[in-house]
Amino acid sequence: MKVHTAWSWRPLATGLLLAGGALLAGQSHAALFEDDEARRAILDLRGKVEQQRLAADAAMQRQADDLRRATDDNGQLRRSLLDLQNQIEALRGEIAAMRGQNEQLARSVSELQRGQKDIATGVEERLRKFEPAKVTLDGREFTADPAEMRDFEASLAIFRRGDFPAAQTSFTEFVKRYPQSGYRGTALFWLGNAQYANRDYRGAIANFRALLAQAPDHARAPEALLSIANCQIELKDNPGARRTLEELTRSYPQSEAANAARERLARR
Repeated sequence: MKVHTAWSWRPLATGLLLAGGALLAGQSHAALFEDDEARRAILDLRGKVEQQRLAADAAMQRQADDLRRATDDNGQLRRSLLDLQNQIEALRGEIAAMRGQNEQLARSVSELQRGQKDIATGVEERLRKFEPAKVTLDGREFTADPAEMRDFEASLAIFRRGDFPAAQTSFTEFVKRYPQSGYRGTALFWLGNAQYANRDYRGAIANFRALLAQAPDHARAPEALLSIANCQIELKDNPGARRTLEELTRSYPQSEAANAARERLARR
C-alpha cells in the first residue's frame, strides 16, 4: 500500500513540474514578446523624433541660410546703395565742374565776342579813314577821300585863323593836289579870298574867274563876281568893276551879292 502511494506521487509531481515549467515558459515567452514590441515602439518613436529633429534642424538650417543670404543680400544692397550714392555724388561733382567750365566758356566766348566786336569796330574805323565818303558843301554833293577831306578842312582852318599867307599856300597846294576834287570850286573861292587879303588882286581875280568857268552854278559864284569887282576897285579899274557888277546883276539877279551890286551901281 505504501509503495503504491509513492509511485502515484512522483508522476503527479513530475506533471506538476512540467506544467509549471510550461506555464513559466509561456509567461517568459509572452514577456519577451512584449519587450520586443516596446523596444520596437521606442525605436520607432526615436526614429520619428530623430526624423523630426533632423527635419527641424534642416528647417532651421534653411532658415539660417535664408537669413544669411538675406543678410548678405542686404549687405550687398547696402554696398550697392553706397556705391550708387558715391556715384551720384561723383556725378554731381562732375556736373558742378562742367557747369563751372560752361560758365567760364560762356565768359570766354562773351569776352571773345566783345574783342571781335572791338576789333571789327576798330577795323571799320580804320577803313573809314581810307574809304571815300559823301560830302555836301555849298549846296553840292560829291564823294571825297578821307585825305582830301582832311587837307581841305586843314586849309580852311588856317584861313579862319586869319593866317592868310599860309592859307593861300595851303589852298594853292590843295588845288594842285586834287584837280578833280569836288572841293575844287570852294577851294578856288577861299584861295581867291586869301589872295585878296594878301593884296594879290590879280591872282585873286584869276582864281575867282576859274571858279566861274568851272561851275557857274556854284553857290559861291555870285560872291566870286562881287569879289572880282572889289579886286578891280583896288586895282583902280573902275570901268572893269562896273562891268563886273552889271554882269553880277544879270547873271544872278536874285542873289544877295546882286543886291549889293545894285546898291554900288546906284552910288556911282
